[in-house]
Amino acid sequence: MANITKQQVLDAFKFRCACRYYDPNKKISKQDMEYILELGRLSPSSVGSEPWKFVVLQNHEIQEKLHPVTWGIKHPMNELSHLVIILAKKNARYDSAFLRDSLLKRGLTEEQLQATVARYKNFQQHDIKILESERTLFDWCSKQTYIALANMMTGAAMIGIDSCPIEGFDYDEVNRILAEEGVFDAKEYGVSCMVTFGYRSKELKKKYRKPAEDVIQWVE
Repeated sequence: MANITKQQVLDAFKFRCACRYYDPNKKISKQDMEYILELGRLSPSSVGSEPWKFVVLQNHEIQEKLHPVTWGIKHPMNELSHLVIILAKKNARYDSAFLRDSLLKRGLTEEQLQATVARYKNFQQHDIKILESERTLFDWCSKQTYIALANMMTGAAMIGIDSCPIEGFDYDEVNRILAEEGVFDAKEYGVSCMVTFGYRSKELKKKYRKPAEDVIQWVE
C-alpha cells in the first residue's frame, strides 16, 4: 500500500470522466475485468449485507434488446468493451432468509444471531425507517450498490480504463427484458444501475467540479 502515492490516486480521479466515446477495436482483458469486478465484490455495504449482484452482459442479442430503452448509452453497443448491470436485492428485511444467511456466514452463535437480528429490526424500523414498503427496502439496497459502482470505476481509472455510470434507461422495460431472458429472478432482484467500461476513442472534456469551499464544511 505504501507504494501508492496520494498524487497517483488524485490523478486517477482527475482522469476518470463519464466516457461516451469508446474505441470498438480495444477491449479490456479478462484479467483486468476480473480485477474491476473484484473491487465491487470487496466493497462495503450497510450491515455487511452485500445486497448486490454484478451481471456482466456480453450477450450481443440481449444488449441490442436493451439499447432502444437505454438512452443513457448513446453510442452503438459494440463500441463498449463491457456492460455491467448491477442488481439490488429485494425485500432484504431484518428477518429475511437473505440477511440471516449473511449473519450465519459470520459464525455467530444462536444468541449472537438473535441479538443482531433484533438490532437490525430496530435499525430498519426506527432508525432508518425502511420497512414502510418494498420500494423503500429496495432503495436502501440500491444505495449500497453505488458504493460498489464507485469503487469499480475508480479502480478502473487507476489502470487507465474508462467507464460511465448509467441511470438513463426505462427501468420497467430493462427489468422486464432481463427477467424474460432469464438473467435474474425478478422476485429476488431488480436493476439498480448500469456501468460501461472500455477505452476512450478521443479526449474527453475536462469535467467541472464545485470548488472545495462550496461543498466541504469543517465543524470544529
